[in-house]
Amino acid sequence: MTENQKRKKIIELCLQMNSSGLNQGTSGNISARHGDTMLITPSGIPYEKLVTKDIAKLSLGNDDIDWDGPYKPSSEWHFHKSILREKPDLDAVVHTHSTFATVVSIAGETIPACHYMIAAFGGNSVRCADYETFGTPELSAAISKAMVDRSACLLANHGMIAAGKDLDNAMWAAVELETLAKQYYYAKLAGKMK
Repeated sequence: MTENQKRKKIIELCLQMNSSGLNQGTSGNISARHGDTMLITPSGIPYEKLVTKDIAKLSLGNDDIDWDGPYKPSSEWHFHKSILREKPDLDAVVHTHSTFATVVSIAGETIPACHYMIAAFGGNSVRCADYETFGTPELSAAISKAMVDRSACLLANHGMIAAGKDLDNAMWAAVELETLAKQYYYAKLAGKMK
């Protein structure tokens, strides 16, 4: 995809994320690798008002927040950049505050192999990263630890992250992770979970 196509796709997926109930307001964010740069949603701009030039562009080559674009990048730019740098096979990251993933994360729980689709994220669980303040390098470090050999994780008392080989795959993964979190939550309520 061209850079402009990726910018359009990010906006399209942000709108889809909110209309489907996977996210609320501007709380989530989406990024995509483009060469040695990262495209990411800006901070605090309602998705329905976004146009392609509003998507911030940052270098992947350093830990700086220097960006191109009219608006500051998402406050979560740090962990998006870390994931894309550490996982060259993954080119997109979706972060949401979806209801069931957040509920499970508030409990600080890892989602175990309660359903075979858990394997879609690279192992026999989806771990919950330790709590750290949003937008900090410490949160990025906790996420890196939780995502060792994985393409997704929960964020304690915060939400979830799902990464993929492209934007569509990352969004699919976010929907799948929310579905698994919902199934896990209800199975725990029902009791006798195996």
